[in-house]
Amino acid sequence: MEMNASYTSLVAVGDSFTEGMSDLLPDGSYRGWADLLAARLAAREPGFRYANLAVRGKLIGQIAQDQAPVAAAMGADVVTLVGGLNDALRPKVDMGLVRDHLEAAVELLAPSCKQLVLMRSPGRSGPVMERFRPRMEQLFTTIDELAARHGALVVDLYGAPVLADPRMWDADRLHLTAEGHRRVAEAVWQTLGLPATLDWRGELPASKPPGWAVRRAQDLSFARQHLLPWIGRRLTGRSSGDGRPAKRPELQPYGDAPLS
Repeated sequence: MEMNASYTSLVAVGDSFTEGMSDLLPDGSYRGWADLLAARLAAREPGFRYANLAVRGKLIGQIAQDQAPVAAAMGADVVTLVGGLNDALRPKVDMGLVRDHLEAAVELLAPSCKQLVLMRSPGRSGPVMERFRPRMEQLFTTIDELAARHGALVVDLYGAPVLADPRMWDADRLHLTAEGHRRVAEAVWQTLGLPATLDWRGELPASKPPGWAVRRAQDLSFARQHLLPWIGRRLTGRSSGDGRPAKRPELQPYGDAPLS
C-alpha cells in the first residue's frame, strides 16, 4: 500500500463487531473500531464521509443481501466487510453456503470502491474457541482466496496472539473491550498504508490469573447474563439485531450525524 494514502470516505459493513459492541460510551451507545477509524481518517481529510451499515447478530447471507448493495451504491473510497463469524459459531452451519454469500458480497463490493478491506476476525482463547476453530479457519481461507482474487486487503487479527487474551474481551466473551477495538482500528489504519501510532500486536503486561472462586463466579455470571439468552434466541430463531436499523445508514460528512 502507498504510505500516507488519502481516503475521502469509508463505509463499514458487518455485524456486532463492526457496530462496535462492547466499546460502550457513557450514553449507552457503542463506538467501536470503525468509528475510531473514521475519526482518524476525518482528521486527515476535510469533508470526509462515513457510513456504518452494521447491525448486531446478522449472518453473512443477510449482510450480502441487505448491506452490500447499499454500500456498493455509495461508491466510497474504502469499504470494510466483516461477516460470517456468526454463522460459524452456530451449532449447525453450511460453510459452503457461507462461502457463496461472502463471495457474492465481495464480488459486488470490490468494483464499487477504491479499496475493499476484509478481516480474519480475532478469537478469544478457551475451550469454546477450540470447538469452532476449524470452521473459523475454513472461513479465513475463503477470505484469503477472495482477497487475492479481487485485490482486497486482509487485516489478520486472528494471527495476533494479544487479541486472543481474555483481558481483551468483554464479560459476554463475544465482543472486544474498548482496548481491543482501539487496536483493531490501528490494525486497519496501518493496513491502509497509514503511519503507525502504536504496536497493535503488542502483548499486555503479565498479570496473575484470577483464583478458582473468582473464575467460577465469572462463569456463573456469564451463563446467566449472556449464554442463556443467546441459547434462547437460537432456539426461537430470533436475533439481537431483529428490527434494529443500521448504525449510520447514510454516507455523510463525519460531523453531520452523531456517532454511536
